Amino acid sequence: MRHICLTFAAVLIAGPLLAHEPEILGVRVEKSGTGLQVAVTLMHPDTGWDHYVDGWEVLDAEGNRLGYRLLHHPHVEEQPFTRSLNDLALPDGAQEIFVRAHCSVDGWNSEIFRVALEP
Repeated sequence: MRHICLTFAAVLIAGPLLAHEPEILGVRVEKSGTGLQVAVTLMHPDTGWDHYVDGWEVLDAEGNRLGYRLLHHPHVEEQPFTRSLNDLALPDGAQEIFVRAHCSVDGWNSEIFRVALEP
């Protein structure tokens, strides 16, 4: 019984270490019409509909959401992958944006990707 309890404790401790947050590999920002096109390249060990990156958002420096890109399906066989959000409006004087990704199981990633904007 003691062996089983120790094994269970090891699994509980290792569980968070095995979780993989979505990783933002890069963000490309281009002027597009009256706004911006933001293209985000992500990597995550999607396993299927039960565990995948299901979206990402763009925030301003104050943490206000400027846009959200819903990802409609898992990308099990397509890693890394890039998806875009078009016609993103920026507040006047914005010098940077922040991007974070969301996992259907683990929630928002802990690291926020900062992008400095060209004047």
